[in-house]
Amino acid sequence: MTDLHTHEAATGTGDRSRPRAALPALCATQITSWGIVYYAFPVLLPHLTAETGWSTSAATAAFSAALLVSAIAGIPVGRILDRRGPRAVMTTGSLLAVAAVLAIALAPNLYVFTAAWLMAGIAMAATFYQPAFAALTRWWGPDRVRALTTVTLAGGLASTVFAPFTATLADHLSWRTTYAVLAVILAAVTIPAHALALRAPWPPAPPAVRAASRTPIARSRPFLLLTVAFALSGFAMYAVVFGLVPLLAGRGADPTTAAWALGLGGAGQTLGRTLYATLSRRTGVTTRTAIFIAAGGVTTAALAVVTGPIPLLILLAVLAGVVRGNLTLLQATAVADRWGTADYGSLSGLLSAPATLSGALAPWAGAALAGPLGGYSELFSALAVGSALAALLAVASGRPSHR
Repeated sequence: MTDLHTHEAATGTGDRSRPRAALPALCATQITSWGIVYYAFPVLLPHLTAETGWSTSAATAAFSAALLVSAIAGIPVGRILDRRGPRAVMTTGSLLAVAAVLAIALAPNLYVFTAAWLMAGIAMAATFYQPAFAALTRWWGPDRVRALTTVTLAGGLASTVFAPFTATLADHLSWRTTYAVLAVILAAVTIPAHALALRAPWPPAPPAVRAASRTPIARSRPFLLLTVAFALSGFAMYAVVFGLVPLLAGRGADPTTAAWALGLGGAGQTLGRTLYATLSRRTGVTTRTAIFIAAGGVTTAALAVVTGPIPLLILLAVLAGVVRGNLTLLQATAVADRWGTADYGSLSGLLSAPATLSGALAPWAGAALAGPLGGYSELFSALAVGSALAALLAVASGRPSHR
């Protein structure tokens, strides 16, 4: 079996080809892009619905539509990244993101508001984790796990930085003015960072890992099984995030305590990402994929059956966050660890699209299913079963044969 690192070492993706400013720049832009384009919305949602009279469900539908567009747009964006590198893609995406946020701020009606969010969805595909992962994977080669861990640790701070900052602005300004101020910050940080820090030559793609069969990787059984596994796991993960507060409320937690549990779960996510590099060195790719997905199912099942006390439930929420943090990096490294980095952008876009779609649908679907199933405990039990199925699919995907 061929060592993928050998391929990467031969491509010139060593230290000398790495732009020194790229990693800190991407850390800054991930915090800012996620914080403004994604996390500001739930903070400003009550303000905008109160002022405009639009329903919460209609405004949230516009945001969810942006996530769906992001999943679909990520596929062609990945192909462009493979050919041209991240500079043009991420700089253009930043310009589009600024225009979208300004359009959201100025939207005179719900139709324009929705159209602006659809534009934001394209910007998400060009500026969020996937293009950053593609850049770091090609430039950092065998050291990609360290670089990916660093940028996801930074990205994990987006809500910590921008949720309270956005709330503070909203206390003194209208939601429209708040979005306008955030658009200025987004422009000031992300446009020059992407345009100036990503100028290094795009290294040539390493030799493609050739499959033993003639079936293209994207249509091969291992790839398809892994795609379904990540989609099921992603659905369960996001449904748990959005269902945690009502679950804890049903167990007797007050709203503030439930919110703290959700926030501490985010801290657990950051902690989990610091452990991934060590685990990746000590486990095979199929083994750790199955372990992390199954661990997500175990924490979800525990939340379903443990009724208290509240501190124990908070601990389980933190452990669920640790698993989520590792699942993010697991998906970021899935393509490179199995099939090399030659077509990383394209294959990663295809692999992540169903997971992104399921993640976008999970908040609505979880809330819709909770009632018919009998409550959030029953919903979490069903999600745990889904995670168990995803773990079995991950095992069945195996490690693809190549030469």
